Amino acid sequence: MRYYIIAGEASGDLHGGNLLKHLKQQDSNAVFRGWGGNNMQAEGMQLQKHYSELAFMGFWEVIKNLSTILQNFSIVKKDILEFKPDVVILIDYPGFNLRLAKWLKAQGIKVFYYISPQLWAWKESRVEQVRQYVDRMFCIIPFEKDFYAKHGIEVDFVGHPLIDALQNAPFEIDFYNRHGIDNEQPIIALLPGSRKQEIQRMLPVMANIAGRFPRYQFVIAGLSYLGKDFYHSAMGSEENIHIIMNDTYALLAHAKAALVTSGTATLETALHRVPQVVCYKGGLLSYYIGKMLIKVPYISLVNLICGKEVVAELIQQDFNENNLAKHLQQLLDETHRSAMLQSYSELKNILGGSGASQKAAQLMWGYLSK
Repeated sequence: MRYYIIAGEASGDLHGGNLLKHLKQQDSNAVFRGWGGNNMQAEGMQLQKHYSELAFMGFWEVIKNLSTILQNFSIVKKDILEFKPDVVILIDYPGFNLRLAKWLKAQGIKVFYYISPQLWAWKESRVEQVRQYVDRMFCIIPFEKDFYAKHGIEVDFVGHPLIDALQNAPFEIDFYNRHGIDNEQPIIALLPGSRKQEIQRMLPVMANIAGRFPRYQFVIAGLSYLGKDFYHSAMGSEENIHIIMNDTYALLAHAKAALVTSGTATLETALHRVPQVVCYKGGLLSYYIGKMLIKVPYISLVNLICGKEVVAELIQQDFNENNLAKHLQQLLDETHRSAMLQSYSELKNILGGSGASQKAAQLMWGYLSK
């Protein structure tokens, strides 16, 4: 069968790559084409556009880049019609993918959605778009199945694909030598995000507290497509901070603590059992619009899934050097660390075991084969 897949962010590319690997096991004649990144391309997808060209953060940023976004819609529609897929698989990225789903339905093209948009957090009315335009939704967070059931929509819960991704990431003893990092000094990992706008907001504050922790080395989880010069420019004067590219899981496996921009990375950090502070700062207009619309008590997936505050969240004006340094110091205290790690164990139990990507692929193949 012919599969067109769209992932607009780094996390979607990671999970998309694992999904493709298992779809190939189900369908030996699978042909893949779409938008995503290196992981999906490595599994044989013909990459039409990289997610680095698609990531716009916040309401105002989307408005500023509206012409580019509209152009992307035209490009992908033309490409899908030329490819003639049996199914289009949309991965998260709701601002773009839900709109595209409407057009796909009008063309009579089957639509699968892998990794549900967080409709339970804001814009719950968009659940009607799922009902009308998505043939099957595959969820990765347990409470999402009940959320959709409340709206009379049957979905599949497959488990969280991060469990699989982490199991496939072996601990590397040569990590320090390969990156030229001192193996005597404990590591504080900095995960400033995957979009340029968020990195430029988050990284300077994260980097500027390094001098307050002389016994630790701060290491940035970088992305090669942005380049080291971009990270140095965003940091300013903190030239002594290490930057490693495309090796986030290995970095987390060796980290004592982490400062993490809100997003999937908070869950990745928790599943690596690394104590963390969750950080977020958006554009002022985007922040206030979001504050009016978002209905959940937390922004991090860790706290949302556990239903309590497991990790500290420093949002907007609370995200400053003094607060960040104070909370990082707490993470280095064994009593505080122990309580957080206990909650991490509870989190993993809630998410369930491995096999999410395989289960999603089996279900998709089953629906397509009927």
